[in-house]
Amino acid sequence: MDDRFREPAHSFSKYLGFEMVDWHEDYARFELLIRDVHFNRHETLHGGVHATLLDTAMGYAGCWTGDPEVRQMALTLSMTVQYLSRPKGQRLIAEGWKTGGGRSAYFARAEVKDDTGEMIATATGVFRYRKLT
Repeated sequence: MDDRFREPAHSFSKYLGFEMVDWHEDYARFELLIRDVHFNRHETLHGGVHATLLDTAMGYAGCWTGDPEVRQMALTLSMTVQYLSRPKGQRLIAEGWKTGGGRSAYFARAEVKDDTGEMIATATGVFRYRKLT
């Protein structure tokens, strides 16, 4: 990934511990090392962790501008998550793809796998571009 496009981690991503690994036109990838703080009361990975990674990957996938000086932002209008499996590995890998859209909104899909290749969750979403002032 070209470092000119690497954005500083925001406070929520720092808190959860995920990081951007790749970002280019219609695509984004984030990774997270699984820690105890990500577990729910059943001692399994909390579904909100999956959803956050899926939402983030789809959000960035649709906001690529190709110019590191021009930032595009978007808001999630809707997102549907399918939880498929539990992680077997130690790291989550979220990939998102912009699949269509127009000037004001776009569609995306994403998946979360672990570092063993186990498919953990998938999602689709609709996003609205924010007008920057």
